[in-house]
Amino acid sequence: MGTKENIQYIKEELSSEEKFLEGFVKVERFYKKYKNIIIAAAAIVIIAVIGSMVSSYMDQQNKAAANAAFTKILQNPSDQEALATLKDKNEELYEIAKYLNAKKEGKIVEINVEFLKELALYEKAIKSSDIAALSSLSLNDKFLLKENALFNKALLETKNGNYKAAKESLSQIPNDSKINNMVSLLKHFLASK
Repeated sequence: MGTKENIQYIKEELSSEEKFLEGFVKVERFYKKYKNIIIAAAAIVIIAVIGSMVSSYMDQQNKAAANAAFTKILQNPSDQEALATLKDKNEELYEIAKYLNAKKEGKIVEINVEFLKELALYEKAIKSSDIAALSSLSLNDKFLLKENALFNKALLETKNGNYKAAKESLSQIPNDSKINNMVSLLKHFLASK
């Protein structure tokens, strides 16, 4: 029995080696058949990885240069070279620097940064006592100072003697608002009107 088992074992070993060689031959045929496609795919992957790394490096360099220029502008708002660098490297930071410089000078500037643009419109509406602009800002759900816009609108309406509209504006401010103390005072004043 030992010999039969040995023969069976040798047959199984030869069979598994044969299957391994057969698989190897299949892989080799597949590689020869699609060699150019495989090399092209590998080259594309390598180029894409290198391109991604270069792009990431360039983005980091631009961010560093923009941040350095922004820091220079914060220290010296009249630094034209830093402003030009910032405009070239990061348009949004340039807009913020422009806004901050205008704010220091007491001016209102048109900017394209979402929240600062609304803040500039809010400041302009307050300075010019523009009820329509405040109303427009208060309709924007994303506006951070929506409740303040409503309150200031109510103040202007009260100043103009339009008490009913002022009460309506105040009613749009939620009870859990951070400016609820001021709202309560104005509501108290308007209760007799």
